[in-house]
Amino acid sequence: MKATAPTTSSDQGTSCRPALDPSTYLSLSNHSPSDLGGTTTINHVPDTRPPRLTGGERETLVGLLRFQRESLVRKVTGVGDAAARSSPVGSGTTLLWLVKHLAGAEVSWLVRRFAGQDVPWPDETVTPEDTVTSAIEGYRAAWRLVDPVLDGADLDDLARRTDGQPAVNLRWILAHLLEETARHAGHADILRELIDGETGR
Repeated sequence: MKATAPTTSSDQGTSCRPALDPSTYLSLSNHSPSDLGGTTTINHVPDTRPPRLTGGERETLVGLLRFQRESLVRKVTGVGDAAARSSPVGSGTTLLWLVKHLAGAEVSWLVRRFAGQDVPWPDETVTPEDTVTSAIEGYRAAWRLVDPVLDGADLDDLARRTDGQPAVNLRWILAHLLEETARHAGHADILRELIDGETGR
């Protein structure tokens, strides 16, 4: 199934969803995990807890963001491509879209806005050619663009681009990306449990 394009762009700093198309999701009224090739049995996997940190503000923000990144990757790893492209919820949200959305959010906020680099606008549209492997690879590629920006900047540094909005510093951007990634990792928790019964971070 083909997911439609998001209704808004993460580069506007908003949390968006794929535009609602009844052909891309299963009705909640008749959905069960087996509808997506899964099983109704709950599979409790070992829970990976966030790192306990005693360092400074920067170390804590970056460390927790990296934990949430990997948590999302763990939630989509092992899911079939068809299930990851389909949605068991009425909003039409899919696992593939969540991964592509967060890759786009990091590039938009840190590479384009904060660093002011002219990289291509991230495309969050889920296409028939997208797979779990390609989405994860795209997410990790975004990290490789973002991490050098983080390494060379101070939390008080301001974003070079404001897009007509109030100025923000790196501290705000990291806090925003941390809450955005954690929020969507939670969405992925629910989707994965509905798909095949797997729980845990």
